[in-house]
Amino acid sequence: MRILSSRFLRYVALAFALAALAAGGCAQLAYKERELTFRVVQGDASWYGGLPDGVQEIDIPVGAAPDAEHVHAWWWPAVQDGAPAVLYFHGSRWNLTGQLSRIRQLHDFGMSVLAVDYRGFGKSGGGTPSEASVYEDARAAWREFSARVPDPRRRIIYGHSLGGAVAVDLAAALDRAPGGSAEAARGLVVESSFTTLADVARAVTYSWLPAEWILSQKFDSLGKIVQVRMPVLFVHGAADRFVPARFSQALYDAARARKRLLLVDGATHNNSMRIASDAYRDALFALFGLREAPRPGDARDAS
Repeated sequence: MRILSSRFLRYVALAFALAALAAGGCAQLAYKERELTFRVVQGDASWYGGLPDGVQEIDIPVGAAPDAEHVHAWWWPAVQDGAPAVLYFHGSRWNLTGQLSRIRQLHDFGMSVLAVDYRGFGKSGGGTPSEASVYEDARAAWREFSARVPDPRRRIIYGHSLGGAVAVDLAAALDRAPGGSAEAARGLVVESSFTTLADVARAVTYSWLPAEWILSQKFDSLGKIVQVRMPVLFVHGAADRFVPARFSQALYDAARARKRLLLVDGATHNNSMRIASDAYRDALFALFGLREAPRPGDARDAS
């Protein structure tokens, strides 16, 4: 899934440069920026074939008010009790129905999965998302996740593409809290993501573009990854044409926690987990020190 379209970024380069010269219309342009950043596609993805058996649909309130908006989520418990669990944040454009293959693979790794749609996506409430709103949604999802998985040693935070920035923000916030990562999660997975939104804009448009001054949506993972103390697995397809793999290298270089970078030869923006399934799983379990569960169809299942 492409986090940003070239058309959008060229629009940003020209339209927002003009907007900087105009005092009026800023709110409308900021709204358009959000709309084109998230590019929400309404309805189910065309390849979606329905929920697998065992998946529970739930609604998570974002606030405490009786009329609080909600985020829609899928909870898919692992087959084995006490298995690791993943809090899954997706990227732009597609809602949960477009994420099922990756969610299924994490479940096949032997993990429970709580996957959420930000407000404005799928069956969640709300209107056009913003950077601030998706961060707020992530914190609501974390509260639900923590209640369902009370043991922090079983918790893993995962983000793909734009969701990687959401996951980094959440992990940094948890590690800044009293107690830090020892009280939060076992680790963080950031797949096919980027340093900042401005860096992506420059990468696919013009290197001279002062995008950090133009864009109101920052998604500054590079500035936040240094605050993360839990172990981090960075994954990127070496053939990613939408978000260059050098962004994951830059995040890896900046990270101060125990870390690993898995670059997958031949993989693009969406298929690293499928192309390098065994290497992905092994890296995840080794870095986070997780106990191996039998793989589907493995001979160990019979022991």
